Formats: sequence, C-alpha cells, structure tokens
Amino acid sequence: MAQTHSKTYYVNSRAGNDDNPGTAVKPFKSVAKINGLRLAAGERVLFCAGQVFEGTLQLENINATAKNPVVIASYGAGMAMINSRDSAGIALEKCGGIRIQHLKLIGSGRKTGNTKDGVAIRHSNNIEADDLNISGFQKSGLLIYSSQHIMANRVSVHDNGSAGITVEAPYQTRESNHINILNCRAENNPGDPTNLTNHSGNGIVVGDCKNVLIDHCTATNNGWDMPRIGNGPVGIWAYEADSVIIQHCLSYKNKTSKGGADGGGFDFDGGVTNSIIQYCMSYGNQGSGYCIFQYWGASAWYNNVIRFNISENDGTVSDSQAGLYVWNVAESSKDFHDCDVYGNIIYNDKVSAFCWSKTSDSHGMRFYNNVFVGRDSLMWGKDKVGEAQYHDNNWWSINKKFYIDGITNINTWAKQTGKEQRNGKVVGLNINPQFKKAGAAKLISASQLKYFTNYQLPANSPLRSKPVYNSRYGIKNIKFD
Repeated sequence: MAQTHSKTYYVNSRAGNDDNPGTAVKPFKSVAKINGLRLAAGERVLFCAGQVFEGTLQLENINATAKNPVVIASYGAGMAMINSRDSAGIALEKCGGIRIQHLKLIGSGRKTGNTKDGVAIRHSNNIEADDLNISGFQKSGLLIYSSQHIMANRVSVHDNGSAGITVEAPYQTRESNHINILNCRAENNPGDPTNLTNHSGNGIVVGDCKNVLIDHCTATNNGWDMPRIGNGPVGIWAYEADSVIIQHCLSYKNKTSKGGADGGGFDFDGGVTNSIIQYCMSYGNQGSGYCIFQYWGASAWYNNVIRFNISENDGTVSDSQAGLYVWNVAESSKDFHDCDVYGNIIYNDKVSAFCWSKTSDSHGMRFYNNVFVGRDSLMWGKDKVGEAQYHDNNWWSINKKFYIDGITNINTWAKQTGKEQRNGKVVGLNINPQFKKAGAAKLISASQLKYFTNYQLPANSPLRSKPVYNSRYGIKNIKFD
C-alpha cells in the first residue's frame, strides 16, 4: 500500500513565523510550534536544510503506522540541524509509526552542560531512524527503551558520553524487541562523566532485549574517558538478551579508562542466550576482540555461537592480554553453559591468543576449527583447560611454535590434558598458517570488510587439507560481504 501524505508542514527558522499555516510558502519558524501540533498518520514535518532549530522536538501518543508513518525530515540540499543544547534532541514517548530521517542533532556536550540522550525512543513501536548524525549528548546518542519494531539505519553517533547506541528496558524483562541496527557508526563516545558506578563509553550496547540484529556497523575509539576504574565499555555487545545476531561488523581501537577493565571489540555478557556473533572483524582494541562473560547475578547464559570472525592484536592493554577471553563468576555451571566457538582466526603478535578467567564451573564450552596464533604463550588464565572441549584447532606460537603452561609440544599437551583428541588420536595442529598479511589491518568501516583478504592462506598451505580450513566449520567460511 502506498504511503499517503495528508498534510506537510514546513519549518524555516529564517523566513518562517509560527502564526503561519506551515506551508512551503508560509512556513512555521520553530520546534516549539511542532510540539504543539497533533500529528496524524501520513503527515510530514520538514525542516529547512542548512538551518539551525533550537529546542527539543517532543512527540507523545502519536498513533500512526509503519505503512503510513508520521515523517520528520529535512527539505532542500543537506541536513537541517536541531540544537537542543542541554536537553534531548528528539524525544518520543508512547508513539507508533514515526520515521525520523536526514537530520543532524547536536547537544552542548557531555561535559559542557548536556545531561540527556540525543534521540530517545521510549515505550514506542514501529519507529525508523534513518540517516541521522547525533553528537554532543552526555548519555546515549540514540536510546531505544522498552520499545518494539525499531529500525536504526545509517545513524552516525559520535562524541557522546554513555554510548553511541543503547537498547534498554527494565532489568531482565526483554521488553525491547525486534530491533534492527544497520549500517550505523559509533565513534568517539568517550564516557559519561557523571557515571561513577558502572561502565560507560560503549559503542553499541543492547540489553534487556530480544530479537535484535546488528549488521554492518562500525565502532571505534569509544570508552577512553570512562571516569572510573572497574568494569568497562566494549565496542559492540549484548547483555541480558535473547536471539541477538551481530554480523558483518567492524570494531577497532576501542578503549577503557586507565587501569579499567574491558575495552574490547565484541562481547556476549551476562544473561545472553541463543545468540550469534559472525563474520566480524576486531583489531587493536585495548580489551579482547571477542568476550564470553558471565557476571554474578545475571540470568543464565547459554546456547551462544561465535563463528567465522577475525581478531587481530586485541587485548594488549586491559586485563585479558589475549584476543579471545572467557570470564565467568556465575554461581554454578547451570548459569553458564553451551557455547560453540568455531571457524575463527585469533591472531596476536603482541600477547596471547586465548585467556580463561574462571571462578566457577561451566559445561558445554566447545572450541573447534579455530586458528589460534599468539606471540609466546597461546593460552593463559585460571582455568586453561577445565571441562571445555577443544578439537581440530590449529595452535601456533610465533616465538615458540607451541607453548601452553610450560609445555612446548602439542602432542604432550594433548596427552596430559586430554584435549585435542579423538578416539585416542591427537587432532589438534601446530602449523604456521603463514597468513597473507597478518597484523596489518587498516580498515575503518564495516563496508570495507568485503575487500579484506589479509588472512588468506597460501595456496600450498597444508592447513587447506585440514578440517580447520575446509570443513563446514572451518575458516574458509570467513566471508565478509
């Protein structure tokens, strides 16, 4: 069904007047005038491109539909700017069927007066945010709270405090659901200066939600000014979430506070279930590239998959000192179980490939058909072996060929630990992968992933005939698009 436009309101800060009828010839002047309208399905509000409009656009109880939404956008060449100074740029409350597109929103800065989110979507449904540029807000650039059927596409969130994009709801409710975050960029969101008790400075963080897709997004240089030492931010991650897919994303050079934890690329944190990270690239993050975390008090964590990803030189600053990190303080193995990690390349010529930090039991943690490359020790931590299953992985220490816990031979390690064996035969490999151009990633956007070939194996590599490469779970399936 074609969208109908029953009325279009024009807003021009230079030539308008709020006593006008809001037509193209006689436009309104201010955001405040729009706040006083009762907008209906199919109506449009268009702000003049290249102009600045002061204040917060506040919309409540709008009952439009996804097929016939209220549209808030710019007209003319370029973007209109809403400068909300110390408040939110756009605030939606209990709205249905709104499309916000092609606008720039700016606040007065996370440390210079602003205390709000850039775009706040609360208790709403069928909302689309497209082609937005959001900066200068102390909290999140884009907040989605207790809302359903939301799409964020081509949203650039930068120079905000708490996060670039946040999805939330009341704790452990999963009230936010059916969320698509596509082609977005979260850059230089350093931290919330007022948050002294929890993490801030995240790129994209989704929690208390279900059925979420994060696709072709980029997160970089976030978290460097978190105002505390403790649990820290991550580029793209989820917690207390079910059925999340993170794919074809790039997370690089994210940070944490000096002495703080985390600062990694991607993370499935406490209470995540039935979720997947796939076809992603992580490099140069202060924390680990891929994090498998369960904090005390979280809902049960289970049935997750991390596959066909690459980590390059992550985890060199914060506590993990490795590209892949498992951290678990769950009360029992019932709260942390069943994860398949396969077909990944974890390359680190600075520190280790893999770290375990575990204080309680888990079960069903399976690592297979991965390539683990570390500078010296390949794996370290409190529980390097435990009950986890390892098979058909290739392990390569750049300086020592093979080295885990003082053991320098993979066959010896396999026999002593019972890992990397099948029917009494050692199936783990210790072969130099000789990647095409390892350690030299320079990507700056997820859109570049389809051209990235640094981790191709040589044509004559013996790994090409092994399951680590050529099985349905092998690294040949790392295919960015």
